[in-house]
Amino acid sequence: MKAHTKENLPRILAWLDQTYGVEKKGFSWRSDWQLLAAIMLSAQSTDKQVEEAIPALFARFETAQSVAKAPVEEIESYIRSVGLYQTKARNLKKCCQRIVTEYHGAVPVTIEELLTLAGVGRKTATLFLADAYGIPGVTVDTHVFRIARRMGWAEGRNPAEVEQELMRVLPKDHWNRINFQLIYHGRAICTARRAKCSECALERWCEKNLEKQAAGEENVND
Repeated sequence: MKAHTKENLPRILAWLDQTYGVEKKGFSWRSDWQLLAAIMLSAQSTDKQVEEAIPALFARFETAQSVAKAPVEEIESYIRSVGLYQTKARNLKKCCQRIVTEYHGAVPVTIEELLTLAGVGRKTATLFLADAYGIPGVTVDTHVFRIARRMGWAEGRNPAEVEQELMRVLPKDHWNRINFQLIYHGRAICTARRAKCSECALERWCEKNLEKQAAGEENVND
């Protein structure tokens, strides 16, 4: 990380806290497996799609055991509004079957064990541990990956590399909230196709913008 980027980091984090808050507005859930299920369903789906599906899903399936015993087709019928619902239904069943047989019906609480569950990748596992137990961890989704690189916080070529870089760069008390803050910012301002830089309060501290300015000055001098 460049010296001026590191110097500006506290200002950026303070702005993110003030603008997007420090507490995540999460899904409604009553048990650990329901939280894990909601996070699994949210992959490549909108919050609205998940929020529409989970009330009926959780009313029908109150425990991991009930999901493990259910036909995949029945699980599908409750999550049709969610993207990739057929794949997710199969993963939910396999995931719950392992929770029942290997962990006595309780969702495991280590990232290594979570990663053995069907449909659970590192992003899902890290987010679950953060939401369920407040365990610090940086969750790198597409928004975090994109914005962290644009801001000059990371240079990694994949989420795992960016995760490690951010854990070195960010204060530990910001690890859990950086995900939802950058998701909100990525959806509203720093979008994938065309970032709204002129509307961004972080533009003056953004490494990508500073590089563009420097390139422009060089062209003028030439």
